[in-house]
Formats: sequence, structure tokens, C-alpha cells
Amino acid sequence: MKDTDYEELASLDAGSWFAPSFANERIPALEQLLELLQSTDTILNIELKNDYIQYKDIEHKVIDMVRAYHMTDRVILSSFNHYSLALCKQLAPEIRTGVLYMEGLYRPWDYARTLQADALHAYHFAVLPEWVAEASDNGIDYNPFTVNEIPEMERLLDAGVAGIITDYPDRLDDFLNRRGAKA
Repeated sequence: MKDTDYEELASLDAGSWFAPSFANERIPALEQLLELLQSTDTILNIELKNDYIQYKDIEHKVIDMVRAYHMTDRVILSSFNHYSLALCKQLAPEIRTGVLYMEGLYRPWDYARTLQADALHAYHFAVLPEWVAEASDNGIDYNPFTVNEIPEMERLLDAGVAGIITDYPDRLDDFLNRRGAKA
């Protein structure tokens, strides 16, 4: 897909796979997404997809766009490419960054500090309550991904994570509202 231009991508139906009511939904450009969220209080995680394929100046372009939409305080840049995250922090220390990883980092909060990262974006099965507490004690948030099922959302929230990355924000929102009503 790296050689596919945006016009072709924008012509694709990105919603039918999800449900018939989403047929003919299009892939938004980053500008469209930032414009949509600009007047909300939504925090946006932008994952730089540059771990295997390098895109020239992607960090500069994304940071410039986030700044143009005045969303530096509501964006977290994340990537599996940790060199890219270090560059993002160097270019824009005011924008939060999150270290994406799957498993096996020893004391990941220490590693995050070497990148000046603000958060750990670990695969949700690699998140334990004691690690969340240790990271928090070291000023690092945990925002596990991709958490789509309510029992796993509940487990992670009970563990003290700062946020959850999900394909179903409506499901998470409903759960948080029900949970708040019970408290």
C-alpha cells in the first residue's frame, strides 16, 4: 500500500466491513481528522506507521499539521519505530509520545525515559498492575492497545492505566459511563 496515492485510498469503501450502515465511509486525511476533533476534548493518538517503511520527513509533516490545528496538548504520537519517537520529541517536546511495543521490555519505564517518552503503549496482554504502578511512580503513563472487549477494559482500568487504545471508543465510553454510575 505504500505506493498507493491518497486519491485512490480516499475512493475506497472503508466502512462496509464493519456494518452495512457504514457503507461508503471514506478514509479521512489527517487534516480532516484534526479539523473534526479540533473543537472537542478528544485526545488523539496518531500512530506513525514507519516501522518497516521509512517515509521521508513524516515526523516533520505530522508535527507541523498538529501545530497548525493547535492540538499539541491533545495529541500523542506513537510508533514502533523508537528512533522516530526520539526525533518527534526533539522536534516537538511539547507533544506527548508513546512507545509502542508488543512484549518483553525489562523496566519499560526506564527505557521510555531514554526516549523522553511520556507513555508506554504496550500490547494489552503485556500490561500488569505492578508495572502500571511502577511506571506511574516514574512519571510514565500506560495506554495499552488494542483493547476491544469490556472485561479487558475493566481489568486494565482496575490496574490503573491512564488510557486505552481501542477500535471501539463508543464501547469504552459506554463502559466508563456505566462504571461511573456504579461508583
